[in-house]
Amino acid sequence: MLNLWRHRLGELPEFVWARGELEVLILADNGLTELPDSIGRLSRLGTLDLGHNRLASVPDELGDLVGLGDFLYLHDNELSELPESLGNLTRLRYLNVGENALITLPRTIGRMAGLVELRAQHNRLTALPEGIGSLRRLRELCLRGNQIEALPSSMAGLCELRHLDLRENALPELPAVLASLPRLRHLDVRGNHVTHLPDWLPALPALEKLDLRWNPCEPSAELRDELERRGCVVLF
Repeated sequence: MLNLWRHRLGELPEFVWARGELEVLILADNGLTELPDSIGRLSRLGTLDLGHNRLASVPDELGDLVGLGDFLYLHDNELSELPESLGNLTRLRYLNVGENALITLPRTIGRMAGLVELRAQHNRLTALPEGIGSLRRLRELCLRGNQIEALPSSMAGLCELRHLDLRENALPELPAVLASLPRLRHLDVRGNHVTHLPDWLPALPALEKLDLRWNPCEPSAELRDELERRGCVVLF
């Protein structure tokens, strides 16, 4: 393990790339503006933390870290896109790309079959790639603070999804694809543009919490009673 958190490096010393035995590399909060292609040499990495820097891009060689199986932190940078090579990280369980300037996620994201948690909060996303529905192990998806207006129909494949955070987006309604998520427990749609609620909501078998605050809608007494009778807390 090499922990260089808050060392104010500005740029990375060459000795880092000679540490081929590294399994955990923490480079967070160093004012880094670029990441060299040499990152691809660290083939034994399981965790890589590049959060809280000033990276405007990351190299394609990030996708060479096929042993990366635990955590990849890219949050709080200045990224406007991610390399398609990220799809090679099929063992990765946790990916945080929040607090950037991403307009889209890689089309190859569906190949990241090991993902359990994906965080893409506070970006500029307006839509999600169809491939996201291939993340069959995904349990938590955070999309708060984007500009998403609809969800792809492929999301019906997220059969393990428990927590979906869509707070502060631009949804005009609850997407019908959500009705296909058998294990969804927490659905947060605060601060969208939802004006009415669909009849299929009480049919979600695992729903425990539905947060509707700051939307121009209010559930009918019948719908609210039915949800609460089934043990779902409704906030509006």
